[in-house]
Amino acid sequence: MKFNHNNRKRYLASVTDRYVKGQMDRRTFLRSAGKLGLGAGVLGLSATMPFGGRGGFINSAQALEIQPDADMMAWLKDAAKPFAGQTIKLATESTPPSNAINSALKPFFEEATGIKVEIEVLPLEQVLQKLTLDVASGLGTYDLYYIDQSWMASFSGDVIDPREKYEANSDLAMPNYNMDDFLPALVDGISMYDGIMVGVPYDIPIFITMYRKDIYDELGLKVPTTMEEYMANAVAIQEAKAPEIYGTTGQMKSGHYSLECDWTCWLWAHGGSIFGPDGKFTGNDDAGMAAMEYWIKLKENMPEGVTTWTWDGQGQSVLQGIAGQALSWGEFFPWWDGPDDSKVSGLMEAAVPPAPAAPLRTTDQTGYGEIPGVGHQGGSSLAVSKYSKHQDAAWLFAQWATSFDTQVYITALGGGTGPTRESVYDDPRIKANAKPGIPGTTRHLDVVRETIASHMGSEPDLPEWAELSNDTIPVELGRFWAGEYDSPKAAMDSIAKKVDGILKG
Repeated sequence: MKFNHNNRKRYLASVTDRYVKGQMDRRTFLRSAGKLGLGAGVLGLSATMPFGGRGGFINSAQALEIQPDADMMAWLKDAAKPFAGQTIKLATESTPPSNAINSALKPFFEEATGIKVEIEVLPLEQVLQKLTLDVASGLGTYDLYYIDQSWMASFSGDVIDPREKYEANSDLAMPNYNMDDFLPALVDGISMYDGIMVGVPYDIPIFITMYRKDIYDELGLKVPTTMEEYMANAVAIQEAKAPEIYGTTGQMKSGHYSLECDWTCWLWAHGGSIFGPDGKFTGNDDAGMAAMEYWIKLKENMPEGVTTWTWDGQGQSVLQGIAGQALSWGEFFPWWDGPDDSKVSGLMEAAVPPAPAAPLRTTDQTGYGEIPGVGHQGGSSLAVSKYSKHQDAAWLFAQWATSFDTQVYITALGGGTGPTRESVYDDPRIKANAKPGIPGTTRHLDVVRETIASHMGSEPDLPEWAELSNDTIPVELGRFWAGEYDSPKAAMDSIAKKVDGILKG
């Protein structure tokens, strides 16, 4: 087979379909998908999935009356007249935006436009399956694509650049949509590939510091601004409270992407990087060793179960009140504030990540577009398929779903997820929910915004990253934590040899 673009898409669809149906093992799928350009999110294991699929729809304790912007809805009603009666389809992961739209907001769009919207909420690997089959066939079964950041390279040729769509037809350009309102770091980090805007920023989880204020106050601790202070707080909590409450917690299951996420955070925080400018693995250099030594000491202040936990177990450890602080996904925060099943409701506080222990490496000092930063990020975009038979109707929906007004309601109703628009953070309806002890609290969002702007880190972009981040690196790290290596240097040298061998091959 000549491996041209069309054959590549058909092969990718075949590989993904076989994996989802259980006809291909995980490692073979990772290697095959990686060679076809898919990144770390191919298995539904990406950083966009804290606590078992990003939780569910969370309604505020204060019954929020939904009153969509009248001018926007009037414009939609007029602009959509030629498309009334059409049906558009979207397959998406279970994320706060998708859940809020599907559970509460979609009827407002449908009533105004006469356009029916079908949203399939699926595990991420099934979203990928649907997407790959659709682009391979070119049938346009789905009009809108949920694009994980790690998929941008693979599907950049199968979507419509929203900037071109917005400028091409002024009749379908939503007034005051304001592309410039999207946080610039997110446009660059989750929506742009090789000069193409794959979609509009839809969703953004990111690492922030979260801590038990009651414990900090009792022990006289201050919010950590350095990695040394974060460690000191973990040790102090451990000494005073263990085994009932541990100093911190982790997501360190062997072979799981969550373990790679934790490692990357500590690596970047000590001035290290995954790759150097020559494309060689650098996690075993002096900075990498400093990160491992820090992590080893930090683990001494974690519950025993951390090596069996992904992000779900980590989140549960705080929810159940057995960890005093965490540097992890900000989307945990509103979950922990829910009064029904949380033992820490109203007790948690948020802060930006501690400053790195050594200067962050610049992109010129790393490889494959890696951007070091303590605030490890993941995200997604909403894209219009170029194969859609209802592109204009789909574009109207995409604008509405990512508009300022809709994002406000998504944020208030969908569990306090981080908005992708600057203006949403300051909206009075969002500020009104910034209270402790209520489901879907938004009191952590100023920290999320500052972390996106000043502390965000992004993983490298290369085809083999699927295999490396979901298999090679977390498997070997898991072996280290299981005691199969006699030193962290031996473990990291082994990873270096395996990584460089895969890239060379």
